[in-house]
Amino acid sequence: MSTPITSASPMRLDAPRERGFGAPTFVPWIVLAVLASLPLWAAATDQYYYLDFARRILIVVLATASLNLLVGYGGMVALGHAGFVGVGAYTVAAFVEAGVQSAWALWALSGVCAGLVACLMGTVALRTRGVYFIMITLAFAQLLYYLAVSMRIYGGDDGYNLPFRPQAGPGLSLDDSATFFWLVLAFAAACFAGLQYLLGSRYGKALCGVRDNEARMTALGYPVFRLRLAAFTLAGAIAGLSGSLLIMHNGFISPSSIHWSQSSILLVMLVLGGVARPWGAAIGTTVWMVLEEVLRQSTEYWHWPLGALLILIVLAVPQGLAQLHRRGKPATAH
Repeated sequence: MSTPITSASPMRLDAPRERGFGAPTFVPWIVLAVLASLPLWAAATDQYYYLDFARRILIVVLATASLNLLVGYGGMVALGHAGFVGVGAYTVAAFVEAGVQSAWALWALSGVCAGLVACLMGTVALRTRGVYFIMITLAFAQLLYYLAVSMRIYGGDDGYNLPFRPQAGPGLSLDDSATFFWLVLAFAAACFAGLQYLLGSRYGKALCGVRDNEARMTALGYPVFRLRLAAFTLAGAIAGLSGSLLIMHNGFISPSSIHWSQSSILLVMLVLGGVARPWGAAIGTTVWMVLEEVLRQSTEYWHWPLGALLILIVLAVPQGLAQLHRRGKPATAH
């Protein structure tokens, strides 16, 4: 800054499908209103550190949400998702060096480039299943990692410092913490709303059908490969957008940010929040990053208590923290 899921047969993550956001309809609006008011609170209390931290969480949430599209709704357990984040970040670096200064252009280019890389990777990886699929995505991600290490023009292993923060237009300076936060929040809200709309569409239902029973969907005449490739490409594009926002947030990117271990952290965040849960990516990412930040400030051995806490959480809520709001409700048939 990435359940039993490996099988030779078509993969199924046995999480119930939820309509909407899996919570009362007013909850997303309350969350959005609270987040939108954070810059006002930060200005009143001069606590801009927490505003920047919240912005970083939202950026990572974008990457985790895109992974949820793959793992939760597509049944494609990929272990190289941070590679797409890196493609987005290094796309910004490349085009900034080429003289592009518009943040909107850089965001679009990052999404397109990461989507193209994901399409290429998916064309190869999606012809395999189970552990072979995981290993191919891991191999592609490591290929991107070593490519970043070898690019001396962008700092190689030392990383790349963004010379300036691109601007989004008049009155939308990314140097202003509040403006940048609101833009990131808008991207995150649009991403969640768009994914919910997509998953409720015929395409989304077909994708979930492929996840649940690939053989049946194939027999019914659905283009299984194209359905999966479209999801893989879209997830890569969203992760690329996350990477472009991340380099603008940090002003820096290094190959270590796209190492396969970062992909495993994204996957842990998703499992923590709840796979195939609309709010799972947001909850898991927030809990992970808050715990990490608090423990990091308390001890240099923060990995140990963080690991212990995560084990306890997973044992207590095996289907993810997003499942908590359903406890006490009568079970529904799926």
